[in-house]
Amino acid sequence: MAKTAGRQPRRPAGPGTGGGARAEGDGPVRRSARPPGLAGLLGTAWRGGPGAGRNRRRPSGKAVVFAAVGITIVAVLAWALLGSRLLVVRSVRVTGGGRAVPAAQVLAAAGVRYGMPLIRVNTGTIARRVEAIRQVQSVQVSKDWPSTVVITVQPRTPVFAVSVPGGYALVDRFGVSIRDVTGRPAGLPLLIVNAGTTLPGSPAVRAAAIVLTELPPRVARQVRDVTATSPSAVSVTLADRSVVVWGSTDRAKEKAKELTVLMHRHARNYDVSAPGTVMVSG
Repeated sequence: MAKTAGRQPRRPAGPGTGGGARAEGDGPVRRSARPPGLAGLLGTAWRGGPGAGRNRRRPSGKAVVFAAVGITIVAVLAWALLGSRLLVVRSVRVTGGGRAVPAAQVLAAAGVRYGMPLIRVNTGTIARRVEAIRQVQSVQVSKDWPSTVVITVQPRTPVFAVSVPGGYALVDRFGVSIRDVTGRPAGLPLLIVNAGTTLPGSPAVRAAAIVLTELPPRVARQVRDVTATSPSAVSVTLADRSVVVWGSTDRAKEKAKELTVLMHRHARNYDVSAPGTVMVSG
């Protein structure tokens, strides 16, 4: 008996497979939507349609006006600061220098360009130029709107006289030589340091300057010479040729108190370098 080959029943083609006609009773056929063009996307976005932010609204007229006003203000400010002739350097004011640092010398060193927009002035560069003057200790440069640069100078103050060939150098508390003079100036003590000592930035010079401020006022007015062989070995010679061995700058209040008591003995040498074990001789 002959066998008949079995054949699987044909399945109705599903949507999108391209096979067969739709059977009766099936649901509606889904058709892929045509991709929207650019105009469609923009329209959907403005209408708050799907896929483009449902809660987005058109900008109001006030918002547009405020934005335009803000942009205009920024543009005007930028023009006024950078491009106009309204906010440019018209004057430079120098203060604090006095006769020690003449204003003309400061102006020449500062090199401020008149007519430059004030916002472009580099105050740090100007300060560094002025600080190159050896009589200047520090400088502060600021802008006084709308058109002025202010340079405030703190001049160096001489504290010591140092013997140099041909006269004396007037030296400040940092060891910087301010100027040279031929005769020893009255009121400045002579500073004596080890040969070959570099004065600017010397710890010994700095210690000597501090000791002058630590001495009792009555003693400080009598100082004639200050010897600083190291930061911890400072001594002063008074007008009557008596010597005070101060040592380092440590425990200054104790030393000053003990020296005030010892000075009543009118000795030749006072050693207060080690408070509590002071020595007097002569």
